[in-house]
Amino acid sequence: MPSPTRRTLPAVGALTGVLLLLTACSGGSGHDDGNRRQVEDTDRQLRARAVAATDVLLAGYDAVIAGPGAAKAEVLGDLRDEVAEHRAALAEGLPGDSPAAPSGTAATASSTAPADPPASVAALAAAERETAGARLADLDAASPELARLLAAVSASDAVHAALLGDTAPIAAANPAGLPSPAASAAAATGTAGTAAGATPAAAPSTGGPSPTAAPLPSPDAASLQSVLSAEHAAVYGYGVVGAFLPAGAQREDGRGTYAAHQARRDSWQRLLSGRGASPTAAAAGYRLPFAVKDAATAGQLAAHIESQLTTVYADLVTASPGPLRAEAAAALRECALRAVHWGAELPALPGLADPAAGGDATDGPLDGATPGAATGTATNAAAPEAVASASSAA
Repeated sequence: MPSPTRRTLPAVGALTGVLLLLTACSGGSGHDDGNRRQVEDTDRQLRARAVAATDVLLAGYDAVIAGPGAAKAEVLGDLRDEVAEHRAALAEGLPGDSPAAPSGTAATASSTAPADPPASVAALAAAERETAGARLADLDAASPELARLLAAVSASDAVHAALLGDTAPIAAANPAGLPSPAASAAAATGTAGTAAGATPAAAPSTGGPSPTAAPLPSPDAASLQSVLSAEHAAVYGYGVVGAFLPAGAQREDGRGTYAAHQARRDSWQRLLSGRGASPTAAAAGYRLPFAVKDAATAGQLAAHIESQLTTVYADLVTASPGPLRAEAAAALRECALRAVHWGAELPALPGLADPAAGGDATDGPLDGATPGAATGTATNAAAPEAVASASSAA
């Protein structure tokens, strides 16, 4: 073999560099494939566990409808239909996927599900509440899209529990014990602080993070700005609602909800400010979806605001890991409960697109209007503080 000449040495060096680059790219692709498979495997386990728990719940509905709940069979049947929709969505992609609950699957339910189907309406309500908590426990380990579904199922289960008379707080069950996608990525890349459980973003209900916390990543900041904009609109909308509610229980409901949205708005502002972002300001005015002229239409506006917010917070569940994801799921649940309280007919999966409803699922509660712009059919531009002042005068 002839020895390399001075002319051939640069070519050999260039070829070596290309081979090293290709090797590095191949190794990265292997890591990505491994992470993707781990996320898919984890999601399958979470889905299977949720389906098994849902089968127990469905069996409970069947037992109660056939026995002590026969007098409420129509209402219970409607709720059962929604639980069946939960199961169909959760079972998507699993082996033997079927919208109907197969026999024998209840035996595979995890320890987060009741060992036996509930045998009374009260037990059924408690089972719905416990199932809502079990789905929250799996949020951190789930992929973003599955987390959105789990949060929607949990919110729906909480609504079912309330409709059946159980309004106890929803508490997450024991954690799933499965690696979260963010934690898997951190382990694969050797980076610290990116695991979902180690996300430095604190839940806004704690008063926000310290001013010295690291800046929010751009996707997180954009998602939080969208939520803040929606809460600005909600506060304005409840100002209109409060101006038309009669004194008494309805006005107190409006006042309490107005305060709740103020608190959410302020907490998102603190979170953004504390992490180096400038919070989005409220619009100069907002277009209402219809004219509000009495207590009935005021209640319809409240229902509309809360229904739209379920999608806003479902988006935040998808976009956020760790504590922020849990906080978004809690807000989604609160909005779903308030929407039903105000008379909304929510889909079986609040916050997820409902094909039958039409429209844009990503719309906020109200559209911002520029100063002097027409407000369509909503000619009443009550100040956001109207509900507070009206309540004080009562």
